[in-house]
Amino acid sequence: MYKINPIFRIFRMGRIKIRKKAGMESFFVSLTPEIVNWSDMKQKITCLLPVGDATEILQIIHDLQTGSPVKEVITLEIKESLSHTGTLKKYSEKITTEYTLIYMQPRRLQWGAYALDRMLKVAEDTGAGLVYSDRYKIREDRLQAFPVIDYQKGSLRDDFDFGTALLYRTEMLKKAVAEMDQEYRFAALYDLRLNVSRLTHIFRISEFLYTEPEIDTRRSGEKIFDYVDPKNREVQIEMEAVCTHHLKKTGAWLQPEFREVSFSEDSFPVEATVVIPVRNREKTIEDAVRSVFQQQTDFAFNLIVVDNHSTDATTSILQRLAREDSRLIHVLPERNDLGIGGCWNEAIMHPQCGKFAVQLDSDDLYINDQVLTRIVLAFYEQQCAMVVGTYSMVNFRLESIPPGIIDHREWTPDNGRNNALRINGLGAPRAFYTPVLREIKIPNVSYGEDYAIGLAISRDYRIGRIYEPLYLCRRWEDNSDAALDVHKMNTYNLYKDKIRTFELIARLRKNGK
Repeated sequence: MYKINPIFRIFRMGRIKIRKKAGMESFFVSLTPEIVNWSDMKQKITCLLPVGDATEILQIIHDLQTGSPVKEVITLEIKESLSHTGTLKKYSEKITTEYTLIYMQPRRLQWGAYALDRMLKVAEDTGAGLVYSDRYKIREDRLQAFPVIDYQKGSLRDDFDFGTALLYRTEMLKKAVAEMDQEYRFAALYDLRLNVSRLTHIFRISEFLYTEPEIDTRRSGEKIFDYVDPKNREVQIEMEAVCTHHLKKTGAWLQPEFREVSFSEDSFPVEATVVIPVRNREKTIEDAVRSVFQQQTDFAFNLIVVDNHSTDATTSILQRLAREDSRLIHVLPERNDLGIGGCWNEAIMHPQCGKFAVQLDSDDLYINDQVLTRIVLAFYEQQCAMVVGTYSMVNFRLESIPPGIIDHREWTPDNGRNNALRINGLGAPRAFYTPVLREIKIPNVSYGEDYAIGLAISRDYRIGRIYEPLYLCRRWEDNSDAALDVHKMNTYNLYKDKIRTFELIARLRKNGK
């Protein structure tokens, strides 16, 4: 057991209750709040620790007391959470040091040599309200670099990765807490961060200052759906309220007022066109195409497949299917610099593209023969420029897998386009009124292009929703987001944050700010 160095003054030590769980060797210790005070007046940091295993907490305290700029450590009471507004208000009043170090998780960090001194120095030199850093993780007994990304105006995701250790300038923390006029059970730290971002800047130190154990070992393809999992609905409601408040404070919030669309402006060869960009999907492309051929409608439709220089059997499969059904238009682009978004632009600018352009990924299948009819009907019923549906997650054998149905019910007609700035996607399948899509066009990238165009359309136009499943989304090893490493995930998240930054600027201009 680690002991507190006897030269330190203990302001208040709560009672320690030790109990042993049946059948377990380890002891679990419940601590009431304790504050450990270092005597060196040069130390400028109070560390705030969430509730956790007492042995782990004592190890953290032991690590911070030796050669550290930390003056005090405050541990939360049992059942208290930093995600609760009342907890932040309570403890922010107790802090008297210039800086506050918040551990996001009650886990022991292996701090690098003079790492906390470095974090403090950068905070003082930059005047930032919040600084955070890159870190290493222990994954499968190996040390791996886990950098984070720079914070920008568009970094509005509530799951933005700051790492475990965040250093706040206490003055800014107290001001941010003072602005909290709503009580939250889950969203207090998100509220704190957005408040700080309005008061001052947030700064990333691109140095690996500490090491932590890897706790969530799921692959990227499993993590990305956490925010639409029904069990997290209460959390998401609070997060939306915080983000909406922030957008109103900054002047970027949009009233529920939309441009009207007229579906009789232009003439088109068909009512609807399904668009499939594809490269090297010989295992799945025929299934996708046949699910389109099976659609039953009372209007004319076709299918444009943009074959982006496939090197496997995809091209020959499509040539055979095009001979079988003339509704399939097999496009082989001349350009060799196209991402998924660029392939979409090839399709929507094609003279055979219909009034409505409807998405289907080359991995996936429409759930029945009424999907096109349901989507086209939604355009007319909801008078919208874009329709977003619902899909069901399945494996390659078409068996349901968690989290099951992805319906994005966080969307509301009045606030959906504002809340869209907080989340990382709008859902699928997506369909567009072709004249609007031709005007805006899709970014020529292969990740986030759908999110970018959805935000841009939502700025001015109504987006319609369909909440019953329209297609089967097959998850398998070749999915583009199945198992991304941290560097690729950072690249994607940085791009989406940049898209949000673009959109914030555009919405501020729209509002005359």
